[in-house]
Amino acid sequence: MARFRFLLFPAVMGMLLAVLLLAPGRVRAQGQRQVVQFTGIVASGDSLLGVPGAAIFVPKAGRGTASNPYGYFSLPVLAGDSIVIRSLGYRNQYVIIPENYPRQSYSVIVQLQEDATVLPEVRIFPYATEKAFKEAFLAMKAPSEADRSPADKLNEKVMRRMFNTLPVTSMGNYRQTMQAQQNDYQRRMGMGATPATNNPLLNPFSWLQLINQVKNGEFKKKEGVDY
Repeated sequence: MARFRFLLFPAVMGMLLAVLLLAPGRVRAQGQRQVVQFTGIVASGDSLLGVPGAAIFVPKAGRGTASNPYGYFSLPVLAGDSIVIRSLGYRNQYVIIPENYPRQSYSVIVQLQEDATVLPEVRIFPYATEKAFKEAFLAMKAPSEADRSPADKLNEKVMRRMFNTLPVTSMGNYRQTMQAQQNDYQRRMGMGATPATNNPLLNPFSWLQLINQVKNGEFKKKEGVDY
């Protein structure tokens, strides 16, 4: 009888080990929840474009992740977890993994809805209180008549000194560059001034004008005129 029990013990242990290997779900059901890889895309509800930087986290576990520039995310969670997806300017979305979920991955497409929030008006004053600002404003001295006529101070000498000393502004450089490009384009298209057209010796109309002036005697020396 003792020998029979010794031979039966290994067989029972082998059968028990096979049952445990073939039924892993029953072992987890006794106290350990299944790990699920939670993946998906966070998109805006109106255009289905990916929302980058959206927060995907499990509040109870204190862990989470963020979506990439294309809205994709991947996070390991446990069966039965409640997951919150949020992003600035959108309403929060919630996803719950079923407690008895049989697979090892769970994929979703989360469509966030816009949530416009109107902030209250913020008034900024250069003083500690609004009362101090009003007092300083009422005590401010109005400009005199001499300060109200800046055109009188811009005489010819002041303007010439400003023209000779002040540097060219960015707007002036921009206009000069644009004008140079326009002149170059007109010259290449045959519509602008070139050295040949600016030379009076190469202009037939200038020669005709010179001949008429010679015939009319405009180049003769006149009495009482010192050339």
